[in-house]
Amino acid sequence: MTKSVVGAILAVAFRLAAASYVTALPPGAVYIDPLLYNVVGANYTKWRNSSVVGFNPTNTTPPFIQVFDPSFLDITGPSATIRKIASNPGFAFAHTAPIYVSDLNLVFFANTGSVKLGYNSWYNNSFVGMINMTEVDMALASTTGNVNIQVQTLNLSDDVQMVSGGTGPYKGDLLFVTGGRALLPPSIVRVNPSPPYNTTVILDNFLGRQFNSLDDIKILPGTDIMFFTDPAYGWLGDWRPEPMLPSQVYRFDSSTGQVRVVADQFVHPNGIAFAPDGKTAFITDTGIFGGFLGTNQTLPATIYQFDVDPTTQSFTNRRVFAYADSGAPDGIQLDTKGNVYSGCADGIDVWNSKGTLIGKFYINSASGQLIFTKSGLVILSETEMYVTNIQAHGMTLATW
Repeated sequence: MTKSVVGAILAVAFRLAAASYVTALPPGAVYIDPLLYNVVGANYTKWRNSSVVGFNPTNTTPPFIQVFDPSFLDITGPSATIRKIASNPGFAFAHTAPIYVSDLNLVFFANTGSVKLGYNSWYNNSFVGMINMTEVDMALASTTGNVNIQVQTLNLSDDVQMVSGGTGPYKGDLLFVTGGRALLPPSIVRVNPSPPYNTTVILDNFLGRQFNSLDDIKILPGTDIMFFTDPAYGWLGDWRPEPMLPSQVYRFDSSTGQVRVVADQFVHPNGIAFAPDGKTAFITDTGIFGGFLGTNQTLPATIYQFDVDPTTQSFTNRRVFAYADSGAPDGIQLDTKGNVYSGCADGIDVWNSKGTLIGKFYINSASGQLIFTKSGLVILSETEMYVTNIQAHGMTLATW
């Protein structure tokens, strides 16, 4: 039997196996067989000349679940749906910094970075809000459709300017990074998740120099060491002065006060995450999006992967983990199995631990961030929030 015949038999076997999986798709989900789209021909009429246009060859009405590999069904489970839980068409209230406090069943978030309808600027601070997931669960149980739960506003201290990323709980508090505003410095700040939401700034400079505009933060698993990104989006968004430092990734040990750079050579380092064992780091580079400089589709829309040095905790062995086909990967989270989720221009894209795109929660609009909760995966999508009741669980982000 020739190699070509064997290859053809294996291909047919794979297709038959995939077909058996797709019969158990969640409601409304669509299976996209990559083999059907490897060649589309010169007469193809749906070329995507803009990366912000999502890949939806079946013209399915969003939101829906796209399955590119049968393994994605292990994440979704058989009954996952995507349902809207909050909406405000006139205000982009949900863009970034999601933190889930399981004891309170609350999700906290902010809107810094919302280009349209965000209303934050050199003169105006960003919005920080929260949504009660118990109220969400009760409302969803009473209907088969979407709901619109009231989002509450947090009135925080003036020390907190432009919340742009978050993680935790960290020793009982929300841990936010801020981008700063005008001449007010970017910072790392702890916020009590209960009224009156007392705040404590724990870092606002690099040896006397202001950061550019901090964007995201995570704690290295098994430690209480903070790692955060610092792109120039404050300046590019017209709410911070011109940057005075490279766009870098930093390590901060709050017990000693030591701050140092662990990775550089990015265009715009954005989201940050670690593998559950803490041995691998992920950084998203949203270089494609240049604020007032415009969009350059030849710049990175990339997730980079690093080894975390066990002694120095510097990031080493940089390599490309994945390139996003729609927009750029923004916020990033991992589940307990090591699958990687990131907010892109079409929704939430999901790659397995080897960097293979296996599925999407297709919203058809920019989704900057996401967070795992008891109710499922919560998706921040500017003027809307969604939840999808998947069976995967997020890795632990709490530090005590």
